[in-house]
Amino acid sequence: MSFTSINPTTGKVIKEYPGHTPEEIETALAVSATAFVQWRDTSFKERGDLMNRAADLLESELSTVAELLTAEMGKTLTSAKGEVNKCIGTMHYYAEHAESMLADEIIASSASRSGIRYEPLGAVLAVMPWNFAMWQAIRFIAPSIMAGNVGILKHASNVPGTAKYLGELFLRAGFPVGVFANLFLDHDALAQIIADDRIAAVTLTGSEGAGKIVGQLAGANLKKCVLELGGSDAFIVAASADLERTIPLAVTARVQNNGQSCIAAKRFIVVKERADDFLKGFVEAMSAVVVGDPMDPATVMGPLVNASQRDQIDEQVQDSVAKGATLHTGGKKPEGNGFFYPPTVLSNVPRDSRAGCEELFGPVAVVEIVNSLDEAIELANDSPWGLGGSIWATDQDEIEKAIEGIEAGMIFANAVVASMPELPFGGIKRSGYGRELSTQGIREFTNIKSFYIS
Repeated sequence: MSFTSINPTTGKVIKEYPGHTPEEIETALAVSATAFVQWRDTSFKERGDLMNRAADLLESELSTVAELLTAEMGKTLTSAKGEVNKCIGTMHYYAEHAESMLADEIIASSASRSGIRYEPLGAVLAVMPWNFAMWQAIRFIAPSIMAGNVGILKHASNVPGTAKYLGELFLRAGFPVGVFANLFLDHDALAQIIADDRIAAVTLTGSEGAGKIVGQLAGANLKKCVLELGGSDAFIVAASADLERTIPLAVTARVQNNGQSCIAAKRFIVVKERADDFLKGFVEAMSAVVVGDPMDPATVMGPLVNASQRDQIDEQVQDSVAKGATLHTGGKKPEGNGFFYPPTVLSNVPRDSRAGCEELFGPVAVVEIVNSLDEAIELANDSPWGLGGSIWATDQDEIEKAIEGIEAGMIFANAVVASMPELPFGGIKRSGYGRELSTQGIREFTNIKSFYIS
């Protein structure tokens, strides 16, 4: 199987990459196992020096890498540069903080000394998606390698250029062969690799369907697994919200990364007394979003990643409108080259329509009007997903009520939901389990070893 880069702005093939053969996969697993034996005994300083060197190398190539991200998945060049900068900062962060995050903890007991150690597990397989092709790989790689593990990346098939770059980056920075490797694998190879005794754990960021498959494979082989899956984040506009600030950020929350983000706001739940003003301003602002060539600095939103993704979001919209939803702006697939779709706002969406019950992985916003904040929280929780959510209010009591009441892994107040190295990232319910980033995330792939000295 070959892996093909297609530019979503033009629909043209960029480059094809051959898949790795069974013999090459076997060699990679063997080299990875050997590398772990030595890597786990290196000091945090040695690991940190190499991680900082890789970050510096990435920084020196920032523009080239950003153009690669834009070419492969269509995000704006401005967004791509931001993604690369985020990766650089995160690599430096773990180079500096991994040692303190994984320091031994002394716990008082009947022993003369007792506590917890955090030790690496081995080779971790990462199955990563295309939408943040650099960031989602780095947020696995940086903490895992700094913890003393080694990593193997199986990236999405439509971002092979980015995957190849990552595989080479760490080698060029001086990491030993086998500490991190990229493999071009088809899905059929996953079961065999996850079952391999040389793989200690697996992490996946992707769709709910992919999560079920990988989770089942990991469970069948008693392997530790972290899953970060889909979301349908609620964006709650409370009575005290500052709409002048809230509306522009509502647009950002929906169209960031061309609307293709698991933590993008997708359900805009507005209390009745603010609904007319919010809906009017939000529709106007969404209608004004500049859609076009992602290399153009004036563009706010580029194309969706491929024709299939665009067709799916259009089908979800058309189904919902046919069942009675009100279309305020957008909702029509444009003619011409590229996989573009306009920012779209729906209201009065029936729960049995596709936009009413499915995740919308594209620039489509559903606005729902409720009578009170309590009702908004109840509606926010009436979802199979629980990744993130946000509350927009100036009243502290409203903020605290929402933070306490919303069932999700992350709640942001007066800010767009985001991932960052300092805070744990992950969800509940059908949004997955386990955490990435922060102290909690770096410890996911460690042996939490108790010790007791009498």
